[in-house]
Amino acid sequence: MLKAAGVAAGATAIGAAAAPSASAAGYAHPGLLHTGDDLARMAAKVKAGAAPYTAGFAKLTANRHAQSGWTPNPQAIVYRGAGSPQNYAILYNDVHAAYQNALRFHVSGDTAHADTAVAILNAWSAKLTSVQGSADRFLAAGLYGYQFANAAELVRDHDGFDLARAQKVLRDVFAPVSESFLKDHNGAVVTNYWPNWDLAALACVLAVGIFCDDSTRVGRAVQYFKHGAGLGSVKNAIPVVHDDGLGEWLEAGRDQGHALLGVGLMGTVCEMAWNQGIDLYGYDDSRFLKGAQYVAKWSLGGAVSYTANTRRKGAIGGWSGTETAADAAGVDPAMVRPIWAMIANHYAKRRGLSATYLTRAAAKAAPEGGGGDYGPNSGGYDQLGFGTLAYTRDKAKDPSAAPRPAASASAPAAPGPRPQSASTPSASASTATAAATGAKNGDLAATGSADLVGWTAATGITALAGGLLLLRRRGKVRGESPQ
Repeated sequence: MLKAAGVAAGATAIGAAAAPSASAAGYAHPGLLHTGDDLARMAAKVKAGAAPYTAGFAKLTANRHAQSGWTPNPQAIVYRGAGSPQNYAILYNDVHAAYQNALRFHVSGDTAHADTAVAILNAWSAKLTSVQGSADRFLAAGLYGYQFANAAELVRDHDGFDLARAQKVLRDVFAPVSESFLKDHNGAVVTNYWPNWDLAALACVLAVGIFCDDSTRVGRAVQYFKHGAGLGSVKNAIPVVHDDGLGEWLEAGRDQGHALLGVGLMGTVCEMAWNQGIDLYGYDDSRFLKGAQYVAKWSLGGAVSYTANTRRKGAIGGWSGTETAADAAGVDPAMVRPIWAMIANHYAKRRGLSATYLTRAAAKAAPEGGGGDYGPNSGGYDQLGFGTLAYTRDKAKDPSAAPRPAASASAPAAPGPRPQSASTPSASASTATAAATGAKNGDLAATGSADLVGWTAATGITALAGGLLLLRRRGKVRGESPQ
């Protein structure tokens, strides 16, 4: 096996991508957000001076995280939201440095960048033992777990990389926190948390499953995406499809920044699954396309419909209430996040489908940067980015072709973790009590939004005291039965 793209038989060669390897579970590597073909395309296009790849690569090389020699600062315990010290920024800066250096290596062939990525990841896998804090610990585990896995996937065959230790930290530190959230939602009623919480956890579980060749985890993530009870499953995140073909994004009733985060995370889940032969992009008549188009149009300043809904909040057996989202929140058309190139290129180029709003949003955001280009706080590091470089592609010759590797060679559809519902609490009495206490001090219902720089659009949400779960599981307007 070749060590990595750009390195063959001990020689450095731009564009010589690593041959993907198939694991015993049927997973291809590299095969998270980028395949071997993707990496070869990026390198060849940049070497040829092709637009817009060169502009995307220039964004990468200009980022301070993408410089070889980055010195990591690993921590034994990472805290977010509570605990001492709140040091999660150290982790996300180091993980983005690892990813950006690894990506730069694949495009340029400069092994100094691969060595830097390896050093960062090895340092963290040798020291990190847990992710702790308030409810925001679930965001930390989900976001930085999927990102760590993607950075590691790009150097998994590079000299000196400790693959076994990286797999261990992902399996033992990141994934269990995310799996716990999908199972019992921090002791809360299942609708307490908005879609992006589920989606961060899903991205982590899926990425860890693929990276660690764990078909059970992959199967659970896929099943949750399709049928999970939480608000991050596709039919709950996009509860209504209107006659104009746009799918109402639930979190548009909250604010623009979190809606963009959710779309970016769902796209991340779909792309990683696609690269293993699992088509979540097309699931339920391309429901995600309809939801992403909705958010793109709305974020560009267009008018969209929004069906008022009320969701139940609070702890099982403890504090409870409801919250009603009455209309789509206000938007700032200048707000940009690096999420659109991946989604637009899939639907318009891979599948040949009309995606007008997505392509407009992608063009407006181009060339997309990454962590460090969108502000210093955590919101600027939620996506790995660099989509102009990584996902720009020519139109597929056969847009109806199934993703490869074939789904039959990938993970079986194992039953997913059953999320906790209001009628069937599974938390222990001590967990429920802790959750109720957390609700009083802001832990249970923490939004993770305190430092999302610039994400302060009006929410359009009215809080109501008490009440029953009124969130409707709505299907398509065109006669689809409710799910």
